[in-house]
Amino acid sequence: MLDQIAAIMKLVGLFTAKEPWSNRPKLRRTNKIQSIYSSLAIENNQLSVNQVRDIIEGKSVIGPSKDILEVKNAIKVYDDIFNIDPYDEKDLMKYHGIMMESLIPDAGRYRTGQEGVFDGDRVVFIAPPADRVPLLMAELYEYLNQYEENFLIRSCVFHYEFEFIHPFSDGNGRMGRLFQTCLLASEEKLFAFMPIESIIKERQQEYYDVIAQCNQEGKSDRFIEFMLDAIVETLRKAALPAIEEATGLLSTQAKRLLDLMKGNLSYTRKELMDRCKIKSRVSFVKYYLHPLLENQLVEMTIPDTPNSRNQRYVKKSI
Repeated sequence: MLDQIAAIMKLVGLFTAKEPWSNRPKLRRTNKIQSIYSSLAIENNQLSVNQVRDIIEGKSVIGPSKDILEVKNAIKVYDDIFNIDPYDEKDLMKYHGIMMESLIPDAGRYRTGQEGVFDGDRVVFIAPPADRVPLLMAELYEYLNQYEENFLIRSCVFHYEFEFIHPFSDGNGRMGRLFQTCLLASEEKLFAFMPIESIIKERQQEYYDVIAQCNQEGKSDRFIEFMLDAIVETLRKAALPAIEEATGLLSTQAKRLLDLMKGNLSYTRKELMDRCKIKSRVSFVKYYLHPLLENQLVEMTIPDTPNSRNQRYVKKSI
């Protein structure tokens, strides 16, 4: 988990050092479409990603009325994502009411009946009794608000425990995924624009299998590892265009140096100069090394002391 968290924060650093995502509306819009499409597709919504895009753009779409309504409701919620307080139980109820409006009679209210997960006629999971839901949810929100824990871990724990409690008669999956995103975005706004749901959809059976394993084992470790890995994969996919854009602006010399470096090794400046077969330290720094440091494709092992004689350089990996 610690390795996964380190990888996530390294990638977050890559993004936050570049142009803010608030200035990239087209990319944010594309990722929002992917988030809504993927989260609803996991719940067997039959609309395509293009149909979801058309609904967002106000175009008419032919399809099951229930599926179209699910998308329209989800758009209202995702459009309001920065106004959602994931640490407030009242907001959970409010946005469940919007997400499930006209889809179920008890939208915005905890279930009063028994719920479970089934695979055909086979019982996969039986949720806790309905009369325990308010207490269990109160305890979950107490954990969110009072326990000091890394926000990435806390968001994963919330997601798993929420699915275990299964507090609503329907919409638990989409609300659990949404509120994990909100918890992440409350610490790093970048996460509001990351379609983590699309990776979950790609690994949907594994997602269900891991939840089932955690239910049997009585602890959420496997689910936390699964979700952290999904976050890493989402960030890496999103980072690729940024890396390609940065390398496209590099000089021939800088690209050559980058190609000569291996991601799992650190190098002294002299070692890098020898690899490039260049003798001038000034030219090496100006044309080879500095562009890579500036574009965050290479990093120093001792960044607080750039001129340290023990300084080494590492190729950043994604």
